[in-house]
Amino acid sequence: MSRIELIGISGKALNSEQWPILRRCRAIVASRRHRPLVAGLLHPLIDIAPVDAMLHQVDTALIDGDVAVLASGDPLFYGIGRTLIARFGADRLRIHPALSAVQLACARFRLPWDDLTLLSLHGRTVQDLAGRILGRGPMMLFTDSRNSPDRVAATLLNALTACEDRERIAAIRIRVAENLGLADERLTSGSLAEIAAGHFSALNMMLIEQPQPSAADLCFGLREDEILHSRGLITKDEVRAATLHRLRLPATGVFWDIGGGSGSVSLEAARMCPDLSIHTIEKKPEEQANIRANIRRYGAYAIHLVSGEAPDALANLPAPDRIFIGGSGQRLEPILEAAVARLAAGGRIVVNAVLEQTETTALAALQRLGLRVASSTLAVNRRLSPDSEPRVFNPITLITGDK
Repeated sequence: MSRIELIGISGKALNSEQWPILRRCRAIVASRRHRPLVAGLLHPLIDIAPVDAMLHQVDTALIDGDVAVLASGDPLFYGIGRTLIARFGADRLRIHPALSAVQLACARFRLPWDDLTLLSLHGRTVQDLAGRILGRGPMMLFTDSRNSPDRVAATLLNALTACEDRERIAAIRIRVAENLGLADERLTSGSLAEIAAGHFSALNMMLIEQPQPSAADLCFGLREDEILHSRGLITKDEVRAATLHRLRLPATGVFWDIGGGSGSVSLEAARMCPDLSIHTIEKKPEEQANIRANIRRYGAYAIHLVSGEAPDALANLPAPDRIFIGGSGQRLEPILEAAVARLAAGGRIVVNAVLEQTETTALAALQRLGLRVASSTLAVNRRLSPDSEPRVFNPITLITGDK
């Protein structure tokens, strides 16, 4: 049975072990950048892109013998290897990896990479770039022309500036390795502002150096006194825990927190589900300042603060998978109508009601809008020690609607 020889290339030339493999193959798959490396061979050349056409041509060429596929670095690391294995099966491939771009970049910068988080932006739309990067510790990015180092740096800088996070702006350092192993290789280091003002080759790796999150950081269970808030205007710990349980947040997707207040629910959501894109809608300037401060304190940049009042402020937001309404300012019914209309199929909305009128309105509106509705009431009594008087809080009704 003929095979695919998947050959990783690192640098400006093929090595002595790769030439014999190439000579015995009947066809070679190569990108425009790699074609000059095999210019001395008379083998038929197949363009590596578009991928579907390449796969069809490889299928045909395998009838006559082995086919070589040239790829950069380690082809099993964000490379063509996954596609070839899916199409032809692992048993039909022999893989000859070279050093990956991550290894080369870290070697050039003389930095260990065993603690790096890796994120590929190549050919992808990353819904929430700042939230995926900030507060995550050292990170290596595979960029592309749309998500270039200057654009990524500008996005991060804008997010940090919006939250007045001068400390984090100063702490982050960016390194960019361009054209690794080629004659025009270039290494650049700088601040977010310096990289945002730069221009870079399309072939690059971007390293973001930022402080590691503390191992002692909790992913859930912040106390009220650990969250900056205006007096009394925060979802109580016990209610917040029950609310987050009711929301059944997905690992990824979009979450709206309407009437965010201090942002306590958003903050816990961001810490539990760091890849979730969270949009916190709040109209009061004082509470907006609290939300920004909490984002800074915990590095919770998956949270996007939306200044305004629902339902008008919802119009330009991405469609949500989950919605929480903790405050509605006497506009609950139009908010529910707008929110349910945008809620994804299979999505869930949770409304917390202190007043009986809020509960009645929410139950009736969600049923009228066709959602499956359930509710439960939570009463919180706190006692700090056996001798202290209990603190009794107003009961809260949690209303859930499933679309």
